[in-house]
Amino acid sequence: MSEKTRYSDVELDEFRELILEKLETAKRDYNLLKGTITNSTGNDTEDTSPTFKVLEEGAATLSKEEAGRLAQRQIKFIQHLQAALVRIENKTYGVCRETGLLIPKERLRAVPHATLSIEAKNDEIK
Repeated sequence: MSEKTRYSDVELDEFRELILEKLETAKRDYNLLKGTITNSTGNDTEDTSPTFKVLEEGAATLSKEEAGRLAQRQIKFIQHLQAALVRIENKTYGVCRETGLLIPKERLRAVPHATLSIEAKNDEIK
């Protein structure tokens, strides 16, 4: 029996469902972070006494910077998930871009946007 060169359509559909769930969650998380950055909740230093205002403004700035970094990471994650959906449509999903072999299902379930097998990833790090 020859080695599989791609996942079956049924397997790809299973991965599509997993990715769509993760994508929905990622977009929801991004919107929460975006709300933190734009201060859509309305909780800012305007409703506090002046003595704490300076401290709160500093903390708010730091919090917004952190939320900005997290939002950037979330956008990148969303883009990777969307690229994985394109690979599913092209029927190239789950194929290691270095070795050309199938990435194990366990890895794809843990990291659904993976494009490298563990071995290729470890080689890349070295």
